[in-house]
Order: sequence, then structure tokens, then C-alpha cells
Amino acid sequence: MNGERVLVTGAGGFIGPHVVAALKASGYRVRVTRRSAGPAPDSIEAVVTGDLTSPIDWSRALDDVQHVVHLAGLAHAGPGLDEALYRRINTDATLELARAAYRAGVARFVHISSIKAQSGAFDGPPLRESDTPAPDDAYGRSKLAAEQGLAGLDLDWVSLRPVLVYGPGVKANMAALLRLASLPVPLPLSALTAPRSLLAVENLAEAVLFSLLPGCPVRRAFIVADPEPISVAGILTALRAGLGRGPGLVPVPAGLLRLAARLAGREDAFVKLSGSLVATPEGLVRAGWRPPVETKAALARLAASSGAG
Repeated sequence: MNGERVLVTGAGGFIGPHVVAALKASGYRVRVTRRSAGPAPDSIEAVVTGDLTSPIDWSRALDDVQHVVHLAGLAHAGPGLDEALYRRINTDATLELARAAYRAGVARFVHISSIKAQSGAFDGPPLRESDTPAPDDAYGRSKLAAEQGLAGLDLDWVSLRPVLVYGPGVKANMAALLRLASLPVPLPLSALTAPRSLLAVENLAEAVLFSLLPGCPVRRAFIVADPEPISVAGILTALRAGLGRGPGLVPVPAGLLRLAARLAGREDAFVKLSGSLVATPEGLVRAGWRPPVETKAALARLAASSGAG
């Protein structure tokens, strides 16, 4: 770690600050990219590069950089967005940066992909890196296309496919579960016991650090997940434990919950909430990655730090 400089794109998002802090704590010098001018955090270099919707001259950002961690991209936003926009930002811009990194002599290029590049299926067998990727939406296809493009470059790259990431500042589905857990009433969700893989943001940051080490296998994709899956009922129990409460979950058959969701026009959301999606991080674990936090404890800390309840 000897003061090597790492360029981090997308450092302003949910994951970025955690990755930047982990890099700094490990002795790396960090340079971040910004879409527009503005104040940078203390002891962090910042370079304005503009928006990924248009080609960027990366030469200044990559000057004296040993590694790149590419977090920036168009997030999964469900149906409705133009597939060409996903392709432009998540595929083309990634490969433009990777080619520029190769020309600049960068030693390692870490690409944050998504489990959606592996598959979007629910209630199937556990996902493994040895499975043939089968993304089922524009977002997943754009991430997989970026990985396939990286495979054609003479560059030492690692692509990380995280499952649902949780931690301080989380939004979307996990934020909704946190709001549910904070309600001072029993919840009729004890029947939601299907296993799901989650990923603590601290464990993702550790995976990024591991990806930069000389001993990490390169030119391949890795699934990243907490080693032990957990159910929605387990998530709510852990969150409520962090709030100093008991589980407060009551048994209502899942079929009745699904019917209620259908009548409310939210059946798709219920299926995603109640379904199983397990992904196995066996490749990273076999290579030597050791996630530093355990799921239930991390969920409890998240709730305790959230101010909820």
C-alpha cells in the first residue's frame, strides 16, 4: 500500500465515501472524479471530468495513478429507462476509461458491476460465478457488456458483482425495511423466511481493497455477498434488535400477504420482497477475501445509527 494513488469514480454516491475511507485507512492516496467544480473532502484530490454521457479526456485524472476503482454508473432504476442510456454510461464509458487506464500504465482496474449482470432471477438455485450469465434487464445487460469488453483488453481488471448493499446512507429497498422496522407496532411478516443474500458496505469496501492486492486473481468477475444469507424476517429482527426492541413479528400466511399486495397493485414489489435470491461469494473467499463484519451485527448497527424509532 506504500502511498500508491487510486482514482475513484462515483465517489459521491452511497458506496463511494465508504470505499474512499477504506482506501485512505489502508494508506492509499485517493483522487476522486467530479462532474462539476466544488469543494473536495479534506486530504482528497479532486479532478473535474464532466458527465459520463459524453466521451471524457481522462489523461489528467489518470496522471500518476496506479489503480482505478470505477464506481460511477447509471444505477438500476427499473423499467422505463432507455437501454441505449444504460449502454452509454455503464458499458461504453467504462471501456473508454479502461482503455485510457491501459494507456496510462495503470496496474489494476476494479470495476463495480452488479449481481444483475449474473442473473435477475428470483427463487432459483444459488447464483455462482461458474453459471452462464443471464441478465434479464437493460441494467444487467449493460454491466455484463462492460465485463465482456474488459475481457478483450490487455489490462489487469477485476469486476465485482455485489448483491443488495446496505449500510449508513442506504436508500431504496433497505431503507424501506428500516422504516418498517422502526414502526412501534407488530409486523405481519414472520412468514417471509426465504433466504436472501445481502452485502454490508464495509464488506464491499474490503472486497475493493482485496481486489487491489497483487495476490488477487485478475481478469475475472467475482460475486460479492455476505457469506450467510438472511430472510426478510431475519433482517427485520436484526434491525429491531439495533433499535433495542424484540422482533415483534406475527404469523400471517404468505399467500394472504401476496393477495393483499395484489389488491393494492403492489404484487411485483411483494414478490421481490418475499422471494429468494442467494448468491455465493465462493470465488473471492477461496482467493482470500475475509469480510470483516457479520450480517446481523451490521444490520443492528445500521438501525442503531439511523436515528429511527
